[in-house]
Amino acid sequence: MRLLCSLLLASLLAFPAVAQEEEADSPRKVGDCLLVKGAKCPGVDLRHQNLRGLNLSGADLTGAKLARADLRDTDLRGAILDNADLEAADLRKAFLQGAKLRGASLRGANLEFARAAKADFSRADLTAANLEAAWFSGAQFHQAKLVNAGLQEAKFYEANLIGADLTGAHFPYAIFQNTYMQDCTACPVNW
Repeated sequence: MRLLCSLLLASLLAFPAVAQEEEADSPRKVGDCLLVKGAKCPGVDLRHQNLRGLNLSGADLTGAKLARADLRDTDLRGAILDNADLEAADLRKAFLQGAKLRGASLRGANLEFARAAKADFSRADLTAANLEAAWFSGAQFHQAKLVNAGLQEAKFYEANLIGADLTGAHFPYAIFQNTYMQDCTACPVNW
């Protein structure tokens, strides 16, 4: 009897976990937008939404409202997020390789451990954003605003910081190898 009760309890406790896993893998629909790989959802309002772990690679989210959204571990490779509002969004460990975030607002966003090789942050506002230990190999930050940003241990191999503003940014142990920094305000020297 004790064994039967233990098995029953174990199955009841396991059910919510299975349901949560299925929910995370299932496509989500917000308004008329089905949030899947390659979705076309310009201007969609996803503020405060939990989008953790979704595959939105190649999605068109131009001008989307993603302020305070949970995008941890989300696959945004090749996604278009131009002029999107990602203020205070949680992008920890997000996959942003090749994503376009031109003119996007990422003020106070958390990109800790994000992988953003060859992503385009040109003219983006990353004021007070946390980019700690993120990977920006070949990324574009042309005229980007990184004022008071946390860049500790971030990797900027062959990145473009031409015209970027790093006033007040913190970059201990950051790597700026073969990085382009012409006309960059408050950029590190001798890197």
